[in-house]
Amino acid sequence: RSNANGVYGPGHNGFFKSPDGTEDWIVYHANNSTGGGCDMNRTTRAQKFTWNADGTPNFGTPVALGVTLPSPSGE
Repeated sequence: RSNANGVYGPGHNGFFKSPDGTEDWIVYHANNSTGGGCDMNRTTRAQKFTWNADGTPNFGTPVALGVTLPSPSGE
């Protein structure tokens, strides 16, 4: 969740590597409002993530809709 970016209820995720295999990405769905439920108003989102020194994933902050992200490396 990110109140600042208007991302609520992120869930049901999957993971993939960039085409060149150098980046890790998460794909998930979320709402644009706090009142949104698990319905057809959720949107699919994807963003790159990194790894912490202890080997756990660092997903960062969910990005707001409309923000242009760089394409996965090698695309």
